[in-house]
Amino acid sequence: MNRQFLLNIALLLTLNLLVKPFYIFGIDRTVQNAVGTETYGLYFTFFNLALLLQIVHDFGIQNFNNRAISQHRQLIGKYFPNLLLLKIVLSWVYLFLALGIAALLGYPLQVWPLLGWVLIVQVLSSFVLFLRSNISGLGFYRTDSLLSALDRFLLIGIAGFLLLSVRWVGPFRIEWLVYSQAASMGITGIAAFWVLRRHLPKIRLRWKTPLVVWFLRNSMPFALVILLMTLYTRMDAVMLERLLPDGKHEAGVYASAYRLLDASNMIGYLFATLLLPMFARLLKTKEPVRPLVETSFQLIMAGAWTLSLGVFFFRNEIAFWLYHDATPYWGEVLGYLMLGFVAVSGSYVFGTLLTANGKLGPLNRLFMIGIALNATLNFILIPTYKAWGATVATLVTQALIWIAQMVLAHRMLKALPAGKSLFRQLLFAVSAGALFFLLTRITPFSWQGRFLLGLFGSGLLAMAFQLVSPKKVLAEFRKEKAFPEN
Repeated sequence: MNRQFLLNIALLLTLNLLVKPFYIFGIDRTVQNAVGTETYGLYFTFFNLALLLQIVHDFGIQNFNNRAISQHRQLIGKYFPNLLLLKIVLSWVYLFLALGIAALLGYPLQVWPLLGWVLIVQVLSSFVLFLRSNISGLGFYRTDSLLSALDRFLLIGIAGFLLLSVRWVGPFRIEWLVYSQAASMGITGIAAFWVLRRHLPKIRLRWKTPLVVWFLRNSMPFALVILLMTLYTRMDAVMLERLLPDGKHEAGVYASAYRLLDASNMIGYLFATLLLPMFARLLKTKEPVRPLVETSFQLIMAGAWTLSLGVFFFRNEIAFWLYHDATPYWGEVLGYLMLGFVAVSGSYVFGTLLTANGKLGPLNRLFMIGIALNATLNFILIPTYKAWGATVATLVTQALIWIAQMVLAHRMLKALPAGKSLFRQLLFAVSAGALFFLLTRITPFSWQGRFLLGLFGSGLLAMAFQLVSPKKVLAEFRKEKAFPEN
Protein backbone atom coordinates (compact mmCIF):
# COMPACT_ATOMS: atom_id res chain seq x y z
CA MET A 1 0.00 0.00 0.00
CA ASN A 2 2.97 2.32 0.61
CA ARG A 3 3.93 1.83 -3.01
CA GLN A 4 0.45 2.71 -4.29
CA PHE A 5 0.38 5.74 -2.02
CA LEU A 6 3.72 7.11 -3.25
CA LEU A 7 2.82 6.64 -6.91
CA ASN A 8 -0.62 8.21 -6.63
CA ILE A 9 0.30 11.08 -4.31
CA ALA A 10 3.05 12.05 -6.77
CA LEU A 11 0.47 12.19 -9.57
CA LEU A 12 -2.08 14.01 -7.40
CA LEU A 13 0.37 16.67 -6.27
CA THR A 14 1.77 17.20 -9.76
CA LEU A 15 -1.66 17.76 -11.30
CA ASN A 16 -3.05 19.93 -8.54
CA LEU A 17 0.08 22.01 -7.94
CA LEU A 18 0.03 22.89 -11.64
CA VAL A 19 -3.63 23.94 -11.65
CA LYS A 20 -5.06 24.97 -8.27
CA PRO A 21 -2.44 27.50 -7.10
CA PHE A 22 -2.80 29.26 -10.46
CA TYR A 23 -6.55 29.55 -9.84
CA ILE A 24 -6.21 30.77 -6.27
CA PHE A 25 -3.56 33.39 -6.95
CA GLY A 26 -4.20 34.10 -10.60
CA ILE A 27 -8.01 34.12 -10.60
CA ASP A 28 -9.44 34.27 -7.07
CA ARG A 29 -6.97 36.90 -5.83
CA THR A 30 -7.50 38.97 -8.98
CA VAL A 31 -11.25 38.83 -8.43
CA GLN A 32 -10.88 40.20 -4.88
CA ASN A 33 -8.68 43.02 -6.14
CA ALA A 34 -11.19 43.75 -8.93
CA VAL A 35 -14.41 43.78 -6.88
CA GLY A 36 -12.99 45.23 -3.63
CA THR A 37 -12.44 43.95 -0.11
CA GLU A 38 -16.02 44.49 1.15
CA THR A 39 -17.74 42.87 -1.84
CA TYR A 40 -15.44 39.88 -1.70
CA GLY A 41 -15.89 39.78 2.06
CA LEU A 42 -19.66 39.34 1.58
CA TYR A 43 -19.05 36.52 -0.93
CA PHE A 44 -16.58 34.91 1.49
CA THR A 45 -19.17 35.09 4.28
CA PHE A 46 -21.79 33.41 2.08
CA PHE A 47 -19.25 30.78 1.03
CA ASN A 48 -18.52 29.91 4.66
CA LEU A 49 -22.22 29.95 5.57
CA ALA A 50 -22.83 27.47 2.74
CA LEU A 51 -20.02 25.26 4.04
CA LEU A 52 -21.35 25.37 7.60
CA LEU A 53 -24.63 23.88 6.34
CA GLN A 54 -23.09 21.33 3.97
CA ILE A 55 -23.87 18.61 6.50
CA VAL A 56 -27.50 18.74 5.32
CA HIS A 57 -26.86 17.79 1.69
CA ASP A 58 -23.84 15.58 2.35
CA PHE A 59 -24.86 13.97 5.66
CA GLY A 60 -21.61 12.01 5.77
CA ILE A 61 -22.59 10.11 2.62
CA GLN A 62 -19.30 10.79 0.83
CA ASN A 63 -17.04 9.39 3.56
CA PHE A 64 -19.44 6.56 4.42
CA ASN A 65 -19.67 5.56 0.77
CA ASN A 66 -15.93 5.83 0.15
CA ARG A 67 -15.15 3.61 3.12
CA ALA A 68 -17.92 1.12 2.30
CA ILE A 69 -17.04 0.74 -1.40
CA SER A 70 -13.32 0.47 -0.58
CA GLN A 71 -14.07 -2.49 1.69
CA HIS A 72 -16.94 -4.07 -0.34
CA ARG A 73 -16.62 -3.04 -4.00
CA GLN A 74 -19.40 -5.39 -5.12
CA LEU A 75 -21.99 -3.21 -3.34
CA ILE A 76 -21.67 -0.23 -5.68
CA GLY A 77 -24.60 -1.35 -7.84
CA LYS A 78 -26.89 -1.38 -4.81
CA TYR A 79 -25.56 1.69 -3.04
CA PHE A 80 -25.13 4.16 -5.90
CA PRO A 81 -28.74 4.67 -7.15
CA ASN A 82 -30.21 4.81 -3.66
CA LEU A 83 -27.59 7.21 -2.31
CA LEU A 84 -27.94 9.38 -5.42
CA LEU A 85 -31.67 9.74 -4.87
CA LEU A 86 -31.11 10.46 -1.18
CA LYS A 87 -28.61 13.20 -2.05
CA ILE A 88 -31.10 14.82 -4.44
CA VAL A 89 -33.72 15.02 -1.68
CA LEU A 90 -31.21 16.30 0.89
CA SER A 91 -29.99 18.98 -1.53
CA TRP A 92 -33.45 20.50 -1.78
CA VAL A 93 -33.72 20.49 2.01
CA TYR A 94 -30.31 22.19 2.16
CA LEU A 95 -31.32 24.97 -0.24
CA PHE A 96 -34.53 25.82 1.63
CA LEU A 97 -32.84 25.66 5.03
CA ALA A 98 -29.96 27.90 3.96
CA LEU A 99 -32.28 30.54 2.53
CA GLY A 100 -34.37 30.42 5.70
CA ILE A 101 -31.29 31.00 7.87
CA ALA A 102 -30.23 33.86 5.60
CA ALA A 103 -33.64 35.46 6.19
CA LEU A 104 -33.27 35.05 9.96
CA LEU A 105 -29.81 36.65 9.81
CA GLY A 106 -31.35 39.67 8.13
CA TYR A 107 -29.59 39.66 4.75
CA PRO A 108 -31.42 42.01 2.34
CA LEU A 109 -33.14 40.57 -0.72
CA GLN A 110 -30.73 42.25 -3.14
CA VAL A 111 -27.90 39.92 -2.07
CA TRP A 112 -30.01 36.74 -2.23
CA PRO A 113 -29.17 35.96 -5.89
CA LEU A 114 -25.48 35.82 -4.98
CA LEU A 115 -26.24 33.60 -1.98
CA GLY A 116 -28.45 31.36 -4.11
CA TRP A 117 -25.73 30.73 -6.66
CA VAL A 118 -23.15 30.08 -3.93
CA LEU A 119 -25.50 27.43 -2.54
CA ILE A 120 -25.99 25.88 -5.98
CA VAL A 121 -22.22 25.64 -6.42
CA GLN A 122 -21.96 23.81 -3.09
CA VAL A 123 -24.67 21.35 -4.15
CA LEU A 124 -22.87 20.65 -7.45
CA SER A 125 -19.57 20.26 -5.61
CA SER A 126 -21.17 17.75 -3.25
CA PHE A 127 -22.44 15.65 -6.15
CA VAL A 128 -18.99 15.69 -7.79
CA LEU A 129 -17.39 14.52 -4.53
CA PHE A 130 -19.98 11.76 -4.20
CA LEU A 131 -19.22 10.52 -7.72
CA ARG A 132 -15.49 10.66 -7.02
CA SER A 133 -15.94 8.73 -3.75
CA ASN A 134 -17.23 5.83 -5.85
CA ILE A 135 -14.36 6.08 -8.31
CA SER A 136 -11.66 6.12 -5.63
CA GLY A 137 -13.53 3.47 -3.63
CA LEU A 138 -13.24 1.17 -6.64
CA GLY A 139 -9.48 1.73 -6.57
CA PHE A 140 -9.24 4.00 -9.63
CA TYR A 141 -6.99 6.48 -7.88
CA ARG A 142 -5.39 7.83 -11.04
CA THR A 143 -8.75 8.67 -12.62
CA ASP A 144 -9.86 10.35 -9.40
CA SER A 145 -6.64 12.37 -9.43
CA LEU A 146 -7.40 13.67 -12.92
CA LEU A 147 -10.95 14.60 -11.92
CA SER A 148 -9.68 16.40 -8.80
CA ALA A 149 -7.97 18.99 -11.00
CA LEU A 150 -10.53 19.20 -13.80
CA ASP A 151 -12.99 21.64 -12.17
CA ARG A 152 -10.26 24.18 -11.37
CA PHE A 153 -8.77 23.81 -14.85
CA LEU A 154 -12.16 24.65 -16.37
CA LEU A 155 -12.70 27.47 -13.88
CA ILE A 156 -9.37 29.05 -14.81
CA GLY A 157 -10.47 29.09 -18.45
CA ILE A 158 -13.98 30.48 -17.87
CA ALA A 159 -13.24 33.05 -15.15
CA GLY A 160 -9.92 34.00 -16.76
CA PHE A 161 -11.73 34.79 -20.01
CA LEU A 162 -14.22 37.01 -18.15
CA LEU A 163 -11.43 38.83 -16.30
CA LEU A 164 -9.66 39.53 -19.58
CA SER A 165 -12.90 40.69 -21.21
CA VAL A 166 -13.63 43.63 -18.88
CA ARG A 167 -12.68 46.05 -21.64
CA TRP A 168 -15.71 44.92 -23.63
CA VAL A 169 -18.19 43.76 -20.96
CA GLY A 170 -17.46 46.24 -18.17
CA PRO A 171 -16.09 45.85 -14.62
CA PHE A 172 -15.90 42.32 -13.24
CA ARG A 173 -18.80 41.37 -10.95
CA ILE A 174 -18.55 38.88 -8.11
CA GLU A 175 -21.55 37.01 -9.57
CA TRP A 176 -19.45 36.10 -12.61
CA LEU A 177 -17.08 34.13 -10.40
CA VAL A 178 -19.97 32.11 -8.99
CA TYR A 179 -21.45 31.48 -12.46
CA SER A 180 -18.04 30.22 -13.60
CA GLN A 181 -17.82 27.90 -10.59
CA ALA A 182 -21.27 26.45 -11.33
CA ALA A 183 -20.38 25.80 -14.97
CA SER A 184 -17.05 24.13 -14.17
CA MET A 185 -18.58 21.95 -11.44
CA GLY A 186 -21.41 20.91 -13.75
CA ILE A 187 -19.03 19.82 -16.51
CA THR A 188 -16.81 17.96 -14.04
CA GLY A 189 -19.85 16.15 -12.66
CA ILE A 190 -20.85 15.01 -16.14
CA ALA A 191 -17.31 13.75 -16.76
CA ALA A 192 -17.23 11.88 -13.44
CA PHE A 193 -20.59 10.23 -14.11
CA TRP A 194 -19.45 9.19 -17.59
CA VAL A 195 -16.39 7.50 -16.08
CA LEU A 196 -18.41 5.77 -13.36
CA ARG A 197 -21.30 4.70 -15.60
CA ARG A 198 -19.23 1.92 -17.16
CA HIS A 199 -18.94 0.24 -13.76
CA LEU A 200 -22.62 0.46 -12.81
CA PRO A 201 -25.60 -1.74 -13.69
CA LYS A 202 -28.78 -0.16 -15.02
CA ILE A 203 -29.70 2.71 -12.71
CA ARG A 204 -33.23 2.77 -11.27
CA LEU A 205 -34.06 5.57 -8.85
CA ARG A 206 -36.60 4.13 -6.44
CA TRP A 207 -37.25 5.42 -2.94
CA LYS A 208 -36.92 2.52 -0.49
CA THR A 209 -37.65 3.87 2.97
CA PRO A 210 -36.03 1.04 5.01
CA LEU A 211 -32.83 1.30 2.96
CA VAL A 212 -32.80 5.11 3.20
CA VAL A 213 -33.20 4.90 6.98
CA TRP A 214 -30.34 2.38 7.12
CA PHE A 215 -28.11 4.70 5.06
CA LEU A 216 -28.93 7.68 7.26
CA ARG A 217 -28.29 5.74 10.45
CA ASN A 218 -24.92 4.46 9.24
CA SER A 219 -23.78 7.75 7.72
CA MET A 220 -24.80 9.73 10.83
CA PRO A 221 -21.39 9.42 12.57
CA PHE A 222 -19.64 10.60 9.38
CA ALA A 223 -22.14 13.45 9.12
CA LEU A 224 -21.31 14.55 12.65
CA VAL A 225 -17.59 14.53 11.83
CA ILE A 226 -18.18 16.84 8.86
CA LEU A 227 -20.55 19.12 10.76
CA LEU A 228 -18.34 19.52 13.80
CA MET A 229 -15.12 19.89 11.85
CA THR A 230 -16.70 22.49 9.57
CA LEU A 231 -18.08 24.46 12.50
CA TYR A 232 -14.75 24.88 14.26
CA THR A 233 -12.89 25.73 11.01
CA ARG A 234 -15.46 27.93 9.25
CA MET A 235 -17.43 29.84 11.88
CA ASP A 236 -14.75 32.55 12.11
CA ALA A 237 -15.71 34.44 8.96
CA VAL A 238 -19.43 34.46 9.76
CA MET A 239 -18.75 35.65 13.34
CA LEU A 240 -16.46 38.42 12.06
CA GLU A 241 -19.11 39.69 9.66
CA ARG A 242 -21.86 39.56 12.29
CA LEU A 243 -20.03 40.76 15.45
CA LEU A 244 -18.28 43.86 14.09
CA PRO A 245 -19.62 47.16 12.68
CA ASP A 246 -17.02 46.88 9.90
CA GLY A 247 -17.55 43.14 9.66
CA LYS A 248 -17.54 42.92 5.86
CA HIS A 249 -14.13 44.60 5.70
CA GLU A 250 -12.65 42.42 8.46
CA ALA A 251 -14.09 39.31 6.79
CA GLY A 252 -12.36 40.46 3.60
CA VAL A 253 -9.04 40.83 5.44
CA TYR A 254 -9.48 37.38 6.95
CA ALA A 255 -10.42 36.01 3.52
CA SER A 256 -7.21 37.41 2.05
CA ALA A 257 -5.19 35.34 4.54
CA TYR A 258 -7.48 32.32 4.46
CA ARG A 259 -7.02 32.14 0.69
CA LEU A 260 -3.40 31.11 1.16
CA LEU A 261 -4.37 28.65 3.90
CA ASP A 262 -7.02 27.18 1.60
CA ALA A 263 -4.46 26.88 -1.18
CA SER A 264 -2.13 25.06 1.18
CA ASN A 265 -4.94 22.87 2.52
CA MET A 266 -5.36 21.60 -1.01
CA ILE A 267 -2.27 19.47 -0.39
CA GLY A 268 -3.66 18.05 2.85
CA TYR A 269 -7.04 17.38 1.29
CA LEU A 270 -5.39 15.45 -1.54
CA PHE A 271 -3.60 13.32 1.02
CA ALA A 272 -6.89 12.69 2.84
CA THR A 273 -8.85 11.69 -0.28
CA LEU A 274 -6.15 9.20 -1.21
CA LEU A 275 -5.53 7.92 2.32
CA LEU A 276 -9.17 7.28 3.32
CA PRO A 277 -9.83 4.33 0.94
CA MET A 278 -6.30 3.00 1.54
CA PHE A 279 -6.63 3.10 5.33
CA ALA A 280 -10.11 1.54 5.08
CA ARG A 281 -8.76 -1.27 2.91
CA LEU A 282 -5.85 -1.97 5.28
CA LEU A 283 -8.12 -2.00 8.33
CA LYS A 284 -10.57 -4.33 6.57
CA THR A 285 -7.81 -6.83 5.68
CA LYS A 286 -6.20 -6.37 9.13
CA GLU A 287 -2.88 -5.28 7.66
CA PRO A 288 -0.70 -2.86 9.66
CA VAL A 289 -1.48 0.83 9.03
CA ARG A 290 1.54 2.28 10.82
CA PRO A 291 3.92 2.16 7.80
CA LEU A 292 1.45 4.14 5.67
CA VAL A 293 0.79 6.56 8.54
CA GLU A 294 4.51 7.21 8.98
CA THR A 295 5.19 7.64 5.25
CA SER A 296 2.29 10.01 4.66
CA PHE A 297 2.91 11.96 7.89
CA GLN A 298 6.57 12.55 7.07
CA LEU A 299 5.79 13.76 3.56
CA ILE A 300 2.96 16.10 4.48
CA MET A 301 4.76 17.60 7.48
CA ALA A 302 7.89 18.33 5.46
CA GLY A 303 5.78 20.46 3.12
CA ALA A 304 3.67 21.96 5.91
CA TRP A 305 6.62 23.19 8.00
CA THR A 306 8.39 24.56 4.93
CA LEU A 307 5.45 26.55 3.62
CA SER A 308 4.15 27.74 7.01
CA LEU A 309 7.52 29.01 8.21
CA GLY A 310 8.30 30.61 4.86
CA VAL A 311 5.03 32.55 4.80
CA PHE A 312 5.38 33.52 8.48
CA PHE A 313 8.81 35.06 8.08
CA PHE A 314 7.90 36.85 4.82
CA ARG A 315 4.27 37.61 5.79
CA ASN A 316 4.30 41.36 5.14
CA GLU A 317 6.09 41.08 1.81
CA ILE A 318 3.63 38.44 0.60
CA ALA A 319 0.56 40.40 1.75
CA PHE A 320 1.69 43.59 -0.03
CA TRP A 321 2.58 41.61 -3.13
CA LEU A 322 -0.81 39.90 -3.33
CA TYR A 323 -3.27 42.66 -2.44
CA HIS A 324 -3.69 46.28 -3.42
CA ASP A 325 -5.24 47.30 -0.09
CA ALA A 326 -2.79 45.40 2.14
CA THR A 327 -1.32 46.88 5.33
CA PRO A 328 1.05 45.37 7.95
CA TYR A 329 -2.10 44.26 9.79
CA TRP A 330 -2.97 42.06 6.79
CA GLY A 331 0.50 40.56 7.03
CA GLU A 332 0.12 39.69 10.72
CA VAL A 333 -3.19 37.94 10.05
CA LEU A 334 -1.63 36.02 7.15
CA GLY A 335 1.52 34.97 9.00
CA TYR A 336 -0.12 33.62 12.13
CA LEU A 337 -3.00 31.99 10.28
CA MET A 338 -0.54 30.10 8.08
CA LEU A 339 1.19 28.61 11.14
CA GLY A 340 -2.04 26.69 11.63
CA PHE A 341 -1.35 24.82 8.39
CA VAL A 342 1.07 22.57 10.30
CA ALA A 343 -1.70 21.44 12.65
CA VAL A 344 -4.23 21.10 9.82
CA SER A 345 -1.80 18.91 7.86
CA GLY A 346 -1.30 16.59 10.82
CA SER A 347 -5.07 16.35 11.22
CA TYR A 348 -5.47 15.32 7.58
CA VAL A 349 -3.46 12.17 8.32
CA PHE A 350 -4.69 11.21 11.79
CA GLY A 351 -8.25 12.46 11.35
CA THR A 352 -8.53 10.46 8.12
CA LEU A 353 -7.18 7.35 9.86
CA LEU A 354 -9.73 7.68 12.67
CA THR A 355 -12.51 8.22 10.12
CA ALA A 356 -11.47 5.12 8.16
CA ASN A 357 -11.55 3.13 11.39
CA GLY A 358 -15.29 3.82 11.64
CA LYS A 359 -15.43 4.28 15.43
CA LEU A 360 -16.19 7.98 15.33
CA GLY A 361 -17.59 8.67 18.80
CA PRO A 362 -14.28 9.84 20.34
CA LEU A 363 -13.48 11.93 17.25
CA ASN A 364 -16.88 13.63 17.35
CA ARG A 365 -16.51 14.42 21.05
CA LEU A 366 -13.13 15.94 20.28
CA PHE A 367 -14.64 18.16 17.59
CA MET A 368 -17.38 19.28 19.99
CA ILE A 369 -14.69 20.47 22.37
CA GLY A 370 -13.02 22.22 19.43
CA ILE A 371 -16.23 24.06 18.56
CA ALA A 372 -16.78 25.23 22.12
CA LEU A 373 -13.17 26.39 22.38
CA ASN A 374 -13.19 28.15 19.01
CA ALA A 375 -16.50 29.91 19.64
CA THR A 376 -15.40 31.04 23.10
CA LEU A 377 -12.10 32.40 21.84
CA ASN A 378 -13.82 34.16 18.95
CA PHE A 379 -16.35 35.86 21.22
CA ILE A 380 -13.52 37.02 23.48
CA LEU A 381 -10.98 38.05 20.84
CA ILE A 382 -12.94 39.32 17.82
CA PRO A 383 -14.52 42.44 19.42
CA THR A 384 -11.06 43.72 20.43
CA TYR A 385 -8.61 42.21 17.93
CA LYS A 386 -10.95 41.69 14.96
CA ALA A 387 -9.50 39.48 12.18
CA TRP A 388 -6.28 38.91 14.12
CA GLY A 389 -8.36 37.66 17.07
CA ALA A 390 -10.12 35.15 14.80
CA THR A 391 -6.68 34.08 13.57
CA VAL A 392 -5.45 33.35 17.11
CA ALA A 393 -8.64 31.42 17.89
CA THR A 394 -8.17 29.29 14.77
CA LEU A 395 -4.49 28.63 15.45
CA VAL A 396 -5.03 27.53 19.07
CA THR A 397 -8.02 25.31 18.22
CA GLN A 398 -6.33 23.58 15.30
CA ALA A 399 -3.16 22.86 17.28
CA LEU A 400 -5.04 21.27 20.18
CA ILE A 401 -7.27 19.21 17.87
CA TRP A 402 -4.24 17.84 16.01
CA ILE A 403 -2.47 16.80 19.22
CA ALA A 404 -5.63 15.15 20.54
CA GLN A 405 -6.10 13.23 17.27
CA MET A 406 -2.59 11.82 17.54
CA VAL A 407 -3.34 10.67 21.09
CA LEU A 408 -6.58 9.01 19.92
CA ALA A 409 -4.84 7.28 17.00
CA HIS A 410 -2.23 5.89 19.38
CA ARG A 411 -4.78 4.67 21.92
CA MET A 412 -7.16 3.11 19.39
CA LEU A 413 -4.83 1.82 16.67
CA LYS A 414 -1.25 2.06 17.99
CA ALA A 415 -0.51 4.07 14.84
CA LEU A 416 1.70 6.86 16.17
CA PRO A 417 4.93 7.27 14.14
CA ALA A 418 8.12 6.09 15.80
CA GLY A 419 9.83 8.45 18.23
CA LYS A 420 12.85 8.66 15.95
CA SER A 421 10.64 9.88 13.11
CA LEU A 422 9.00 12.56 15.29
CA PHE A 423 12.42 13.71 16.55
CA ARG A 424 13.66 14.11 12.95
CA GLN A 425 10.62 16.25 12.18
CA LEU A 426 11.32 18.46 15.19
CA LEU A 427 14.94 18.95 14.12
CA PHE A 428 13.79 19.72 10.60
CA ALA A 429 11.27 22.34 11.79
CA VAL A 430 13.89 24.09 13.93
CA SER A 431 16.43 24.03 11.10
CA ALA A 432 13.96 25.33 8.50
CA GLY A 433 12.83 28.09 10.86
CA ALA A 434 16.44 29.15 11.47
CA LEU A 435 17.08 29.19 7.72
CA PHE A 436 14.11 31.45 6.95
CA PHE A 437 14.99 33.72 9.87
CA LEU A 438 18.53 34.18 8.56
CA LEU A 439 17.22 34.85 5.05
CA THR A 440 15.02 37.69 6.34
CA ARG A 441 18.21 39.39 7.57
CA ILE A 442 19.95 39.20 4.19
CA THR A 443 19.15 42.40 2.30
CA PRO A 444 21.14 42.41 -0.99
CA PHE A 445 18.62 40.09 -2.67
CA SER A 446 14.92 40.58 -3.38
CA TRP A 447 12.52 39.04 -0.89
CA GLN A 448 11.14 36.77 -3.63
CA GLY A 449 14.61 35.36 -4.24
CA ARG A 450 15.21 34.83 -0.53
CA PHE A 451 11.82 33.19 -0.09
CA LEU A 452 12.46 30.77 -2.96
CA LEU A 453 15.94 30.08 -1.62
CA GLY A 454 14.35 29.21 1.72
CA LEU A 455 11.94 26.78 0.06
CA PHE A 456 14.78 25.15 -1.85
CA GLY A 457 16.98 24.96 1.23
CA SER A 458 14.15 23.46 3.28
CA GLY A 459 13.67 20.83 0.60
CA LEU A 460 17.31 19.86 0.94
CA LEU A 461 16.93 19.75 4.72
CA ALA A 462 13.88 17.50 4.37
CA MET A 463 15.94 15.06 2.32
CA ALA A 464 18.85 15.31 4.78
CA PHE A 465 16.52 14.44 7.68
CA GLN A 466 15.01 11.59 5.59
CA LEU A 467 11.50 13.04 5.54
CA VAL A 468 11.43 13.06 1.73
CA SER A 469 13.10 10.54 -0.58
CA PRO A 470 12.80 11.36 -4.31
CA LYS A 471 14.94 8.32 -5.12
CA LYS A 472 12.36 6.04 -3.52
CA VAL A 473 9.50 7.53 -5.53
CA LEU A 474 11.47 7.36 -8.80
CA ALA A 475 12.39 3.75 -8.07
CA GLU A 476 8.70 2.90 -7.68
CA PHE A 477 7.88 4.57 -11.00
CA ARG A 478 10.63 2.60 -12.73
CA LYS A 479 9.20 -0.64 -11.34
CA GLU A 480 5.72 0.27 -12.53
CA LYS A 481 5.75 -0.45 -16.27
CA ALA A 482 1.99 -0.77 -16.49
CA PHE A 483 0.52 1.56 -13.89
CA PRO A 484 -2.52 -0.40 -12.57
CA GLU A 485 -5.23 1.69 -10.99
CA ASN A 486 -6.66 -0.84 -8.59
